[in-house]
Parts: sequence; C-alpha cells; structure tokens
Amino acid sequence: MILVDSSVWIDLFAGKQTKATNYMLNAIEESQDLCICGLIITEVLQGIRSDKEYEKVKSILSELIYLPISKNTFIRSASIYRSIRKNGKTIRSPIDCIIASICLEHEVKLLHNDKDFNAISQYTSLQFVE
Repeated sequence: MILVDSSVWIDLFAGKQTKATNYMLNAIEESQDLCICGLIITEVLQGIRSDKEYEKVKSILSELIYLPISKNTFIRSASIYRSIRKNGKTIRSPIDCIIASICLEHEVKLLHNDKDFNAISQYTSLQFVE
C-alpha cells in the first residue's frame, strides 16, 4: 500500500509530469492500493479555487483507502520532529512529521515530492516508493 503525499497530488492536478506523478499514474493503472489521510485531503483541497474542480478532486480522494490517525501518531510525530531538531535540522512543517508517523504506524510506503521527507527518513524507518 502506498500513501500519496499532497505534493504529488498537487503536481498531478497542476498537470506537472514528475517521476512521482508518473509512478502514481502507473500505480493507478496497475490497480495498486493507494491510500490517503485527513491531513493530505485538507492540504490538497484547501488550494482548489474552482467549486467544480473542488468537488471533482474531493470525489477522487474519497475513493482512496483512508488511514486514521491515533493519539500515538501525534506523540510519535513530536518525537520525530524533536530528534531531527536535536541533530541540527528543522523540518519546515510539523505536518510532514505526522504524515511520516502515519506511514510508520500503518507500515505503508510514501510517494512524495518533498525534501523534508528525505530528512525524516534519515532518522526513522520511513520508506519511500522507489
């Protein structure tokens, strides 16, 4: 199962062709299990200006496997953020630490286009789609 980060969805809906968007399109064609979480839904939908496009994207995202977030996910997220900061790096968005925690909790790989996840993977067992 693959958790697709908002960075990939945003690129896809903007018509950008990247390694990650190409991978996702192939995964869809091969009927691989793609999943999403509430934070990614929010990040993707909040940037859509058109009501028609908003409804279309909301419908697409609603069809994906939904990964819930537990209290332990948030505690692990804070620990990830703190351990990385202790090592002299700062993650730009704590949301990325939460998304990483969700992946770890549900044992799924992450498909992303966000350099902060590379830093997170140096200090955790976060795995990416290659």
